[in-house]
Amino acid sequence: MSKNITPYKDSQLGKKEQVAQMFDTISENYDGLNRVISFGIDIKWRKKVLQLVADKKPQTVLDIATGTGDLAILMTKTSATEIVGLDISAGMLEVGKQKIKAQNLDHKIKMVLGDSENIPYPDNYFDAITVAFGVRNFETLEKGLAEILRVLKPGGIFVILETSVPTRFPYKQGYAFYSKYILPTIGKLFSKDKVAYQYLSDSANIFPFGEALNNILRKIGFIEVKHLPQTFGVATIYQASKK
Repeated sequence: MSKNITPYKDSQLGKKEQVAQMFDTISENYDGLNRVISFGIDIKWRKKVLQLVADKKPQTVLDIATGTGDLAILMTKTSATEIVGLDISAGMLEVGKQKIKAQNLDHKIKMVLGDSENIPYPDNYFDAITVAFGVRNFETLEKGLAEILRVLKPGGIFVILETSVPTRFPYKQGYAFYSKYILPTIGKLFSKDKVAYQYLSDSANIFPFGEALNNILRKIGFIEVKHLPQTFGVATIYQASKK
């Protein structure tokens, strides 16, 4: 069982509602801050996810916690004829819809307001499912992963891109300093929500990564589980399938 923290310590709302509220608030400047905070390396990581999915030649793709649609937009470079971006934040989806319209991709991508723990699609529907920087925001990680397994086709591919904690010197020490001091400071300076980037930092530091997340995926029922650390271990790509 994964640890769970919420963005707003004093809120009476559940984690789902708090996460939706947080991302609604930061949606307008999320993309710009994301590039700054990751030094733009997140673009490279997403392209690796794209390659893994594209190699499977999917027809149907679901991008969960799609946010402003960066990964869903990349998925138009695959063979997919149906791409769905699902997110709990209406604010993030609205920014995503504007980006999709600007690139004339309305006909290829459908943005859906929805919950990862109650995906509005039937069993065995998608050839490929992706989640970039979203699984640590699930209210119940295991429930969300089980729901993903349900809607994934047998033989389909599931890919997670998520932050992780470097384990080797000096990257471990450098990451600890950056996540504790630099990231929250940038968030406070440039974001309307002063606690959002503190939460994103704290949630990344306690989230299971590497073999710990692999084991959770296997427990849920995924097969062919493996992980690929990125950029000294500050992020990890996970790949899994379904019987």
